[in-house]
Amino acid sequence: MSEIRLRAAAKRFGESTVLDAVTLAVPEGSMTAILGASGSGKTTLLRIIAGFERLDAGILSIDGQVVDDSTHSVPPQHRRIGYVPQDGALFPNLTALANIGFGLPRAERGRANELLEIVGLAGLGQRRPHELSGGQQQRVALARALAVRPRVVLLDEPFSSLDATLRASVRRDVGRILTEAGTTTILVTHDQDEALSMADQVALLQNGRILAAAAPRELYSAPATASVANSLGQVNVLIASLHGTVAHCALGEIALAEPSSSDRGLVLVRAENIEVREAREPGLVEARVQQFDYFGHDSIAHLEVLGADGARSVEIVARIVGDRTFTVGQRVWLGTNGPGRTLPVA
Repeated sequence: MSEIRLRAAAKRFGESTVLDAVTLAVPEGSMTAILGASGSGKTTLLRIIAGFERLDAGILSIDGQVVDDSTHSVPPQHRRIGYVPQDGALFPNLTALANIGFGLPRAERGRANELLEIVGLAGLGQRRPHELSGGQQQRVALARALAVRPRVVLLDEPFSSLDATLRASVRRDVGRILTEAGTTTILVTHDQDEALSMADQVALLQNGRILAAAAPRELYSAPATASVANSLGQVNVLIASLHGTVAHCALGEIALAEPSSSDRGLVLVRAENIEVREAREPGLVEARVQQFDYFGHDSIAHLEVLGADGARSVEIVARIVGDRTFTVGQRVWLGTNGPGRTLPVA
């Protein structure tokens, strides 16, 4: 197990800045998810930690040892890092057992059988990759990464090629295996659910910069800025007048999670905290449905709050749990079922 630290890490490719002053600490034995859109620098960050790319500036240390400071770098083979790429990258002509043991000294190849059992594939060691399901292939790739007794395991979007049902079960299995092994892990993903459900810490990467890094619940429930809030689900950020623990905004009067020290600012209300009613009730505001998307387990409604003269005022997004449906153009009334949070004005 090893702690990973990046301090002011920077990387450029030609005129393009891919990583810009990235500072991040990954505690020993924990899992950190690097969450960001395509092109945000996630994979480059992972490749620098693995030693496949060099820093242009900054410092990378593992377990207190500097492995890259832009002037010298420890070669990848001496970093004791297990790397699981997106497609698993198994050798198609080798069995699962041979894939896991590839590169191990002869005296340690018996460890491959142990790892097959650990990842739940006992009895499948003689199958080749094409004879395994996508989830089984990913577990073989994980076992191969663990075979070298790594200080760190790096996962580069390892579940993105799996279908939704299989992805959920495989990531549970992988999370359990890594937790039981006590391995320091970094998971790169663009999937919010994956990051929040698997990781001890989530770091939001945007345009090569870390926006925030914290425990999943803290990051989701108490985002520091509107950018952080928008990176973790659908939200409504509204201009409000603030009076202690009450905000007055386009949604009417709503309670705040914490007292405000200013009299005007922004208030954040997540989509799941918007109540949509079909009948007028005291304290609710009138709106019109602009778009309605049904997903089975829930729905997303895009609405516009109407001003006093019936003119369009503010756009609102609501997440509706259950089987309720609304039609475009329908008049509804909105309230909130949870407190709002104030945000600093940019």
